[in-house]
Amino acid sequence: MTRIPDNAAASPFEACVASLGYQELVGLMKSRHSVRSFDDRPIEGETLAELEHEIDWCNAQAGLSIQLVRDNPEAFDGALAKYGSFRNVRNHFALVGLKGASLDEHCGYYGERLVLLSHSLGLNTCWVALTFRKGGSAAQVGEHEKFALCIAVGYGTDQGRAHKVKPVEQLCRVSKPLRSDSGEIPSWFAAGMDAAQLAPTAMNQQRFRFELETPADHTPSVRAIALPALSCGKIDLGIAKLHFELGANTVSRDWRYV
Repeated sequence: MTRIPDNAAASPFEACVASLGYQELVGLMKSRHSVRSFDDRPIEGETLAELEHEIDWCNAQAGLSIQLVRDNPEAFDGALAKYGSFRNVRNHFALVGLKGASLDEHCGYYGERLVLLSHSLGLNTCWVALTFRKGGSAAQVGEHEKFALCIAVGYGTDQGRAHKVKPVEQLCRVSKPLRSDSGEIPSWFAAGMDAAQLAPTAMNQQRFRFELETPADHTPSVRAIALPALSCGKIDLGIAKLHFELGANTVSRDWRYV
């Protein structure tokens, strides 16, 4: 997983989300909920330009083929969409990339960038893995590419509701030698876990774990692990890794993923 580079100022996500302080960042994450019903307002103007700019940045950074597909209700006009309680979904981010072991995690990581940026721009979103019709989407998929999943996006008819989260202690592991004398974990790791705890996951399963390590060169290191899950485990890991990274970076950038 490629971490957000320090010189990524050209990305709208960096200006609108990654530059936030801890309180503002956590507030943004807490206020974003899945929304499945949308009104008819189109995505246009400066909002559209910001999203397209971010998509171009993500595709260049990760070698993906993410697309914003607008005015394409056919992707959500099947029985599965009705079962999933989707209403009037006219736009979606199509998460497309070359087939490979890293695709799902990359889709989670970069897709969540678009989710948080969309929320900061006043839009609503919902991750969708199964309850839409790939054949009904106007997304372009190359011969060696896979349409992994999509994210419904638009102006919601409501703001959704909060989802349940597991206690942070169930989502991480920190050995005793890496804790302070009082047993506390490093503040940057704690901030990262606060953000990871708020990461959306399939069926709210939160099947991931972050482990704090200190290797031979003494650089604080984090190992992020996808635990066995009913579905979307690697996608969820990518989402959680972005959240952890954003939270941790509000305190310190002196750490790395291993």
